[in-house]
Amino acid sequence: MANGIPGDSTVACNPAPERSRVWVVVLAAGAVMGLALGMRHVQGLFLLPVTGTRGWSRELFGFALAVQNLAWGLAQPLAGMVADRYGAGRVVASGVVLYVLGLYGMTQATSASGFVLAAGVAIGLALAGTAFGVVYAAVSRKVPAPRRAWAIGMAGALGGLGQFLMVPAAQGLIVAMGWQAALLVVAGVFALMLPLARVLREDSTVEADPAPPQALGEALREACGHRGFWLLNLGFLACGFQLAFIANHLPAYLADRGLAPGAAVAALATIALANVAGIYACGVLGGRYRPKYLLAGMYLVRSLAIALFVLLPPGPLTLYPFAVVMGLLWLGTVPLTNGVLSGVFGLRYLGTLFGLVFIGHQLGSFLGVWLGGWVFEATGSYGVVWMLAIVLGLLAAALHWPIDDRPVVRLVPRMAGA
Repeated sequence: MANGIPGDSTVACNPAPERSRVWVVVLAAGAVMGLALGMRHVQGLFLLPVTGTRGWSRELFGFALAVQNLAWGLAQPLAGMVADRYGAGRVVASGVVLYVLGLYGMTQATSASGFVLAAGVAIGLALAGTAFGVVYAAVSRKVPAPRRAWAIGMAGALGGLGQFLMVPAAQGLIVAMGWQAALLVVAGVFALMLPLARVLREDSTVEADPAPPQALGEALREACGHRGFWLLNLGFLACGFQLAFIANHLPAYLADRGLAPGAAVAALATIALANVAGIYACGVLGGRYRPKYLLAGMYLVRSLAIALFVLLPPGPLTLYPFAVVMGLLWLGTVPLTNGVLSGVFGLRYLGTLFGLVFIGHQLGSFLGVWLGGWVFEATGSYGVVWMLAIVLGLLAAALHWPIDDRPVVRLVPRMAGA
């Protein structure tokens, strides 16, 4: 069992400059992820203002966000490869620039294709460089092993806090200034994140990967030949499906069940707030216990929570406990999945391998959003999709349990003449 978050004894062994440097890395990572994921979290608030001003349909707005999810998922492996090869700092800086351009492009787009290019492609690519795939890999390589689990958990918690705070901030800006000015303000704040990319540069890692040197092609063949890598990928699909479906269709589901619109807003805010504690806890627990068992337990609890929520009568007594449980388990799967990958394959190509696994997550996200609407239009109910979310969660729990999470053994190449 791995060591957990360092206590006072560990801190005492580390000089103050080292502790300060770790905190700077954690704060930079949390700020970048908080703004990137926070803006993504509140995109629904812009739906009615944008479509009302431009005269577009909600389907077009939703299609742009679907493209964003796919662009993010498909670009994440490439972003991870570049970060693994040249360092995360350059990738984060590129992601910040793309985010600024995408937000600005949304305000200027007057055609459907222009809006999809800005909100879908540009911001999707930006997320690949500014969200957890690249940032967690940078934190893992820049922070010493005894503090790594804590650092990832704290960075994720700060990112989750940014998601929560962005809800009232974005709504206030829209009401006070209009949606276009609100996006420009967020773009300006994003531009201020650019210097933080230097903090996440990996000119020299704190701790070298003890495994023998390995080329990228060898690493990819090794991962693709590992059964656990594919089990992790399939399990992550369930995560994306559940989260995307709930985030996008919960308000409509609650309205169909007779709850006031304010209940949906409060539920989503509760999820975002509970997510802060959940990410931190999962990051820390991932350093103390085997992440694959934690992941299996999380997917099992998710499925049980969804089943109880759907079967019990709707109301505050069922909605808010459901929101708390789902929030605690919302993005906690990310540091744990990252932990399984780093434990099995090492740190050298962590960004690349996480990016490949993340494709499964984003495919699940696309299916969760799309099937939610398609099934409802076909049947007049979300019942089938809720059932699918439960089954996928149970399947993910079963898939994670047998993963062989032991570090792969690599032979050191023999020197010529030896």
